[in-house]
Amino acid sequence: MKRLRGPLIALALIGGALTLFWTTTMQAQRHECEVCVAFGPGRNCAKASGPDEAEASRTAHTTACGPLTGSMNDAIACQNRPPVIRRCTTR
Repeated sequence: MKRLRGPLIALALIGGALTLFWTTTMQAQRHECEVCVAFGPGRNCAKASGPDEAEASRTAHTTACGPLTGSMNDAIACQNRPPVIRRCTTR
């Protein structure tokens, strides 16, 4: 029994740390948005989560623009366009 005590305590501590990390990470991501953008000949959608709706929407918009652009100028132009679809939910 004494040989099992150390590993069991280590497992319990690791499990507790992982649970704490998971809980604090997920609590910060209270909003989720899906944004679809049309730029040039293409269209792309992306989802993102964040602490508030504005941050989740901005991140999804930036992510959706990524595959549609080939330069920094295009990326900026895409991000300045209004989204075709924007759906946000609160968790």
